[in-house]
Amino acid sequence: MGRGLGKLDGIKPVMALLALCAMVQSAAIILQAVWLAQAISGLFAGASLQSQIGRLIGFLAALLLRQGMTFIQSKIAYRFAEKTGENLRRQMMDKLFELGPRAAGQLGTGNLVTLTREGVGKYQTFLELFLPRLMTNVFTPLFVGIYVLTLDWISALLLGFVFPILIVFMILLGMAAQKQMDKQWATYRVLSNHFVDSLRGLETLKFLGRSRDHARSIERTSERYRTATIRSMRVAFLSSFALDFFTMLSVACVAVSLGLRLVNGTFMLEGALTVLILAPEFFVPIRSLGADYHATMDGKEAGEQIQAIIDTPSPFMEKDDVKTDGSSHEKEGASPIVIQHAESECPSLANGFPKIELTDAAVHHEEEGRASLEDINLKLSGPNKIGIVGLSGAGKSTLIDVLGGFLPPTEGSANWTLGEQRRPLTSRAWRERITYIPQQPYLFSGTLADNIAFYRPQADREDVLRAAEEAGLRSLLMKLPLGLDEPVGAGGRPLSGGQEQRVALARALLGQRQMMLLDEPTAHLDIETEYELKATMLKLFEGRLVILATHRLHWMADMDHIIVMDDGRVAEQGTHEELLARGGAYAALLAAEWEGTA
Repeated sequence: MGRGLGKLDGIKPVMALLALCAMVQSAAIILQAVWLAQAISGLFAGASLQSQIGRLIGFLAALLLRQGMTFIQSKIAYRFAEKTGENLRRQMMDKLFELGPRAAGQLGTGNLVTLTREGVGKYQTFLELFLPRLMTNVFTPLFVGIYVLTLDWISALLLGFVFPILIVFMILLGMAAQKQMDKQWATYRVLSNHFVDSLRGLETLKFLGRSRDHARSIERTSERYRTATIRSMRVAFLSSFALDFFTMLSVACVAVSLGLRLVNGTFMLEGALTVLILAPEFFVPIRSLGADYHATMDGKEAGEQIQAIIDTPSPFMEKDDVKTDGSSHEKEGASPIVIQHAESECPSLANGFPKIELTDAAVHHEEEGRASLEDINLKLSGPNKIGIVGLSGAGKSTLIDVLGGFLPPTEGSANWTLGEQRRPLTSRAWRERITYIPQQPYLFSGTLADNIAFYRPQADREDVLRAAEEAGLRSLLMKLPLGLDEPVGAGGRPLSGGQEQRVALARALLGQRQMMLLDEPTAHLDIETEYELKATMLKLFEGRLVILATHRLHWMADMDHIIVMDDGRVAEQGTHEELLARGGAYAALLAAEWEGTA
């Protein structure tokens, strides 16, 4: 049935309506068989056709009622599947935003795109076909079996004997099909991720002359998916054959039994015809259920994958709203970094800056592994420009993920306070206050204006144009035939790394959010492009709380405060001048950078 069906919103009333329709449909099937058998036996006994008109009309009415119930069931299931698909897509997107970019990276972009677009549609098809079949399979064999029992216990015994065998056989074949479907879905996810990654790197592969070699890699991945699909289809066809074989064998046994007793004169024609008409109807629901189940197993698998993502625990749900009493949570003897300035006078940021507090925060990606962050105690507030530096693997990106709410600390706490409300950094309200610019900003498939207005979809076109020009996109706009309406992202005009970063800056300018988190935003740019962006970015930083993690130390002279990370810990902190005078870890990083450029 699918483990996630019982969790779907509105499933109980829908199942009740489908059950009611199935009961009426079962009654119509029985009436249809009874009136048809009476009409045929009457004609066989020599009655006139006119005398059987009433029974034939009853048969047609029962047939129409049966088809009407089928139509109503399909409409109910279709509407429920459509509504459920929309809800699941929205819930999954909300959950992905809650879990952050690390979770999206682990699940695979191609896999998530496939689940969101095709997976939801396949699950809708599964619900649309499976739910009516499920209810019909419960009531039709029950009603038909009871009625056949009142007519002939031998036929009822034959039908009842085969039905459990079919159920067991379906379960065994279903388990085999599930294993094959798991393999097929796994190869499908690999193929999806592989395809998306190939599209992203196609230009680079072409430039390096490796596109033909990569084409062979795609061919191998596609072949594995084809093989897994053929194996799944083989099991599905075997299941359909087995169902048809056993049901026809059972109906044949009933027919032989009725025929022998008709010849011997121990059974009447009308009852025999009724049983013979109802015998195939007894097995129709389970045959339809088996055929639709195997045909939509990929939808069932996709639904379970989506439900697994939705059910992933959200750390902020545990204590999203925590009142603070003003007491300190600092570790005794610790020396937290406290950075506080006056509130911004920028009208768009008039709500004031929250205070960020990390207390004994630590992050362990593996229980027995080394901590990525350990014993972090920070207190931050704005407006302020804060730089985070350190060697590769020192914990800069992990700290940014914690401050952005993308990664909850496995030990300690990470909270933000505004007024008397104290909440964890993983709360939705916190993410609505920050702008996050990663190493490689993502451009969605759409127009340039749509990408710039990501944080403010309802922004005026004049505001979007102003943000684009302030971010240094004027020269690009002059070159684009459609200007702001030029398609970019997947399937659109490709942009350079520097242009993508300027689009991200335009988003931040238009969004006017208080906090900005930047994780190595210029790591993939050449130094000339980086210096061109620097002037624009420094203007954007004014009046905001900016946290910039980078390994390029020329930014640090413009920072108000610097945090030096080493092996997951805060090695030292202070202003650029203070750290230089101290001659510690920061001075050593600067000296190493100068030696590398000398």
